[in-house]
Amino acid sequence: MLNKTLVPQSVAREIQTMIQSGQLKAGEKIPSQREFSQRFGISRASLREALLTLETLGLLKTEAGRGTFVAAAGERSDANAMAPWRYSDSYSAFDVFQTRILLEGEIARLSAGRLTQLQLENMEAATQAMEQSWAKQDLLTNVEADLEFHRTIVSACSNTMLKALYQTVRDLLTETQRQPIPLTDPERMNQSIAEHRRIIAALRANDANAARAEMETHIRNTARCAGLSP
Repeated sequence: MLNKTLVPQSVAREIQTMIQSGQLKAGEKIPSQREFSQRFGISRASLREALLTLETLGLLKTEAGRGTFVAAAGERSDANAMAPWRYSDSYSAFDVFQTRILLEGEIARLSAGRLTQLQLENMEAATQAMEQSWAKQDLLTNVEADLEFHRTIVSACSNTMLKALYQTVRDLLTETQRQPIPLTDPERMNQSIAEHRRIIAALRANDANAARAEMETHIRNTARCAGLSP
């Protein structure tokens, strides 16, 4: 049994491994939340968070009245494969993407000239991790690396209020980085990785306007992958 202090992300990784290894097969109904929470030694609330993450990534699908099943590989590229937007009661995905463009574009502009060599190297490493994990279809690592890339830029922003605002809405913003994954094909992932590298190049050159433009383009392209045009 796993340690009871495991966070939802760690449990999500364990379940992803079970899917990749064939321990949980495509089309198979996963164990009940009660059984899974006991197996992993976590609360049902933490387990639900892990399952929601995997559903957003397209690894699981929930059918009303039937339960939660392992999604088949072919289903993950289907136009209907994207999980329901988790925050629909508060904000639309369109509004959140639009906010990301405004907020992260300006943050990128204000971070130009402030990132250390180590931070730039960490961003390059995160981008490489995205590339390598996608090749292995390790979707959790892919998204974690993407989140780290964006967090590093935020950490260098000169405007402390913008940084605080980002932290306030972080869960909403990061969900838009997970949401399009089921519809992301290899070509789009390659484009996304290339966009990351152009953002790094602009920040390395201390070109504030280019950094903002590249970040805004990157987020718009991610939104288009989710079927939105903010």
